[in-house]
Amino acid sequence: MDNQSYVSWKKIRDEINISAEQEAEIQLEKDIIEATIEARRKNKLTQRELSKKTGVSQPVIARIERYTNSPQTNTLIKLLYPMGYTIRVVPLKELKDFN
Repeated sequence: MDNQSYVSWKKIRDEINISAEQEAEIQLEKDIIEATIEARRKNKLTQRELSKKTGVSQPVIARIERYTNSPQTNTLIKLLYPMGYTIRVVPLKELKDFN
């Protein structure tokens, strides 16, 4: 292992003064991206194959999956729909009951 030092998320959050709402937004985006990656893998598709099915370029898919770019809603729909998935808005209460 190299000599890089690692900083905890708590320390970073404290330093940038991130609010609970901002942290929840970041977590939601992360969850959506993870679900999109999982859908691609369940469909046994490479990023390149998904690109051909959806018209979304493979580099865009890669940047989304690396959390480099925040996916736009229309991009998510383009990626998810051909794999048999969609996006659904649910009340937070339902999510809390579900988890």
